[in-house]
Amino acid sequence: MNWSKEEDQTTYRVVVNKENQYSIWSDLKEIPDGWQTVGKAGNKEACLTYIKEVWTDMRPLSLRSQMSAAGKSETAARAAGQR
Repeated sequence: MNWSKEEDQTTYRVVVNKENQYSIWSDLKEIPDGWQTVGKAGNKEACLTYIKEVWTDMRPLSLRSQMSAAGKSETAARAAGQR
């Protein structure tokens, strides 16, 4: 079945997982385990626009945290070497 934007009357909710990855989920379906709503709902276009505005770093949270820790270790090592 091929639906156009005009035919899609579904209300969607914006959801996020523990890795800060966003998606949309039909309001008619139960939100899957590991995901929670962020309080934004509407048509598909509105929800995707919201995600585009707030999800500015596509890396999973665990990768960002790991890279941040590695950067701090490198900075500390450089600072210790300058003393």
